[in-house]
Amino acid sequence: MCDTCGTPSDPVSRRRFLGSLPGGAAAAIATLAALRGSRRFEEPGWTTTSTRALQLICKEAWRAGPPHGSFRRHHISRITIHHSGVKLTDNRDAPGRFRAYQQEHQDLGWPDIAYHLLIDRHGNVYKGRHMWAVGDTRTSYDPTGHLLVMCEGNMSEQDVSIRQMRGLVEVLTWATRHFDVPLRRIRGHRDFAATDCPGANLYRRIEDGTIRHHVTRRRREGGVSKRRLCGDAGSTRVRKIESGTD
Repeated sequence: MCDTCGTPSDPVSRRRFLGSLPGGAAAAIATLAALRGSRRFEEPGWTTTSTRALQLICKEAWRAGPPHGSFRRHHISRITIHHSGVKLTDNRDAPGRFRAYQQEHQDLGWPDIAYHLLIDRHGNVYKGRHMWAVGDTRTSYDPTGHLLVMCEGNMSEQDVSIRQMRGLVEVLTWATRHFDVPLRRIRGHRDFAATDCPGANLYRRIEDGTIRHHVTRRRREGGVSKRRLCGDAGSTRVRKIESGTD
């Protein structure tokens, strides 16, 4: 019998236990704890040993309007994650939301929707502004060099869904390889400006390493290619989304 072991009446707190360990061991355990929380995003098909295809819905398919005005070109060197800040409970509304955002942004004098890639609550990915063009923002940072990825919803009031997280990881896996962006340069909007974006529930998964862990794993297990959903294929996908069958 161990006379010095903790008993139910003498519990050892996690903080006290970690504080008693060498720095490296404590850090390793803390990292494992964070990654354990990320496992709820794993489901059949979440990771495989083959290359997955990122199906990118073309702008014509989600019935976006034409750009107005001119763009500034840039070279992408980092990826910045946003949320819309508007709670979404019915994913059938997502394509209409994106059309409304585009109109709102163009009413501000911007040439197109501010973001390059849009992800709905079911993980469908939509093409936004040309990726070679600098995005726009109403906050105080320069988005030159930033690939702007927006997750639909208010992630301060709702959690990112499993399917949305999977879509985000696929986007990030493809983009980090395609643009040669280091994983450490995947950040949230609030890292560059005074804003709550991308919402606490999404931002903490950037901060605790969950997203980088899944991107690293996806890259190791086959990576992600990109396939455009245009024409009839894209329109069919959007009709399914708007009817609630996708």
